[in-house]
Amino acid sequence: MNTTHDITLENKVIPESIKTEALTALSYYPELKDAEITFQFKDNIKKSTMQAQPKFASFFKSKKNRGYIILISKRIQIEDEEFTIEDIPSDVIVGWLGHELGHVMDYRDRSAFGMIIFGIKYLFSEGHIKEVERAADTYAIQHGMGDYILETKNFILEHANISEVYKNRIRSFYMSPEEVMHLIEKGDGKLEEAVSNE
Repeated sequence: MNTTHDITLENKVIPESIKTEALTALSYYPELKDAEITFQFKDNIKKSTMQAQPKFASFFKSKKNRGYIILISKRIQIEDEEFTIEDIPSDVIVGWLGHELGHVMDYRDRSAFGMIIFGIKYLFSEGHIKEVERAADTYAIQHGMGDYILETKNFILEHANISEVYKNRIRSFYMSPEEVMHLIEKGDGKLEEAVSNE
């Protein structure tokens, strides 16, 4: 585990209940040391457990000054199975947050106009969704979070009470555990290779 003493907490908002996990995930992303990031619980996030996005108020600021928000569903409804954050192992939460911070890394170099096009494509293109989610996984793995990403995927795919419909969505849009292990073993997975492996 990386140390967390270099993280700038003045511009981070983290609920106490996930502070340990959020700081652990942030410690793997030194590039986000000074980034304004808010972790916020939300009653319900459609089709998702967590969601990273630029803050609207900073959307048209320079890339360097853009702030981000990571929304976290209070109750995680996966088909007929409901979890609360307390039901989920700590390492799985770290992996989920690490994946969302991978999205933040992906957003950092996009212009405001680029982000608008990105959002439209995400709404209407399944191929784009797959590319974006695999990119977030890859950023996390390249930053040393491969074991956490693996824990998160195995939690979902091996959980007896999670429906096959949801598991198939995970299999369709995200890296498989085998692909994650392959990138971990390589130690230098290339982003373009990972996102184009259809």
